[in-house]
Amino acid sequence: MELKNIQTIEEASKRSRSELFRFGLALLFIVGVILFTYVNYGHISITLVIAAMIGGYMAMNIGANDVANNVGPAVGSKAMTLTTAIAIAAIFEAAGAIIAGGSVVTTIKGGIISPDDIADAQTFVWLMMAALLAAALWLNLATALGAPVSTTHSIIGGVLGGGIAAAGWAIVNWETVGQIAASWVISPLLGGSIAAILLYVIKRTITYKADMMDASRRMVPWLLALMGWAFGTYLMMKGLKKVMPVSFIGAVGIGVVVALIVYFITRPIVDRASKVNANSKDGVNKMFTIPLIFAAALLSFAHGSNDVANAVGPLAAINDALLGSEIHGKAAIPLWIMLVGALGIAIGLALYGPKLIRTVGTEITDIDQMRAYSIAMAAAITVILASQLGLPVSTTHVTIGAIFGVGFLREYLKANYKRMIQKIEDHHKGKDRAIVEAFIRRFDKASLAEKGRMLQDLKNDALDNNAHLTKKERKGLKKVYREELVKRSIMLKVIAAWVITVPATALISAGVFYSIQLVMTS
Repeated sequence: MELKNIQTIEEASKRSRSELFRFGLALLFIVGVILFTYVNYGHISITLVIAAMIGGYMAMNIGANDVANNVGPAVGSKAMTLTTAIAIAAIFEAAGAIIAGGSVVTTIKGGIISPDDIADAQTFVWLMMAALLAAALWLNLATALGAPVSTTHSIIGGVLGGGIAAAGWAIVNWETVGQIAASWVISPLLGGSIAAILLYVIKRTITYKADMMDASRRMVPWLLALMGWAFGTYLMMKGLKKVMPVSFIGAVGIGVVVALIVYFITRPIVDRASKVNANSKDGVNKMFTIPLIFAAALLSFAHGSNDVANAVGPLAAINDALLGSEIHGKAAIPLWIMLVGALGIAIGLALYGPKLIRTVGTEITDIDQMRAYSIAMAAAITVILASQLGLPVSTTHVTIGAIFGVGFLREYLKANYKRMIQKIEDHHKGKDRAIVEAFIRRFDKASLAEKGRMLQDLKNDALDNNAHLTKKERKGLKKVYREELVKRSIMLKVIAAWVITVPATALISAGVFYSIQLVMTS
């Protein structure tokens, strides 16, 4: 056997052992949840033990899929390593869930059906189990395919399908379903637009300047202050809303205080860095590294406090229904259920999160620290705006949309630059190549305003000399030199996964509900 074949077999064997190790640890967590629930709460109902098992499985899938949006851009920009990102995200996700996850949860996620329309508590329990299992299975499949999807939409689809199976089509609040469908478009467009605008502002005010460090000295403290405001407000509105509920104005006010603190702390730090960093994009990028680490931690904390309900909400509803034999619009979350959710998210992230983190951070488009800053800011600002305007948005869709927005802006700017270079080449046609290259070097180093003047001078010179381009040459100037900086195959895969998330989980949930009903009534 050839050495190359032996090495291939060894590599395959290592991957297989790694997969088995991860599967074994995941299975150990699920078995632990089953044993704990059976020993302590098995006397209530064996159904609760099964529901706890599904809840733990769902929590792991949330960690494997959804958390990548919080840390992926920072990892892709090399602001932190994958190992550091997983450690930070796991700690802050669990902390957010336990500290700020709340003690009460709405039993019907999204309000798409009314609990009053459910015939009895037993049917409600079956519905919640079906919804939870359907969402978990869909997230597992999406993670295996490398597609970041919304866990909130997954559980909503599960409740929708289970509700229709339990009580018919009339149970559905179709207006709410329409709003959810609208968010498939609203979320990525809003996130992409804000990220592109922020990145363009950075380029216009810093990287398009001849002296980038001087520009950074003036602008970066303000950009970091804006980040402080956005994350201070975001944390109060989303991360700590169940612990310290404040009004929108109060959250914005706290954000302003945070912004002022950040500005006065970072201004001397940026000033010192501008004197030692290289006058280049790499030098500018270094100034955003530490803020991105804080952003990843805060996004993870807020995500843990909000999305843990997707795992433990249905479980808490089942627990409440089994204890009281009644259906309530809200249910208390016992500490043990919250711990199942928090630990499940952390374990799922550690075991299976790297795949989606790489997809989000490196496979859609190249991300540096300035782009990662724009993406993180877009996520926070979009959620703030959407919450105030009452628009339904998914943080997953917002973040991925922001990555697309950054990538498409880069495509546009690169194509525009190539068109300008083509104009220069066409104007100097027939002249010595050294003259052309010298002009292009001056053009590259010039500020944005100077570039405009240089191009205008070329145009005026052409008019003065009665130079006219042929039809073929004009067509060449209009041509868009597009270099695809956003991978279309991944974009189409992600969009397809978003569109079918609710229908897919609804169908799976309906099938699971009918199966449970058949087994329990036979």
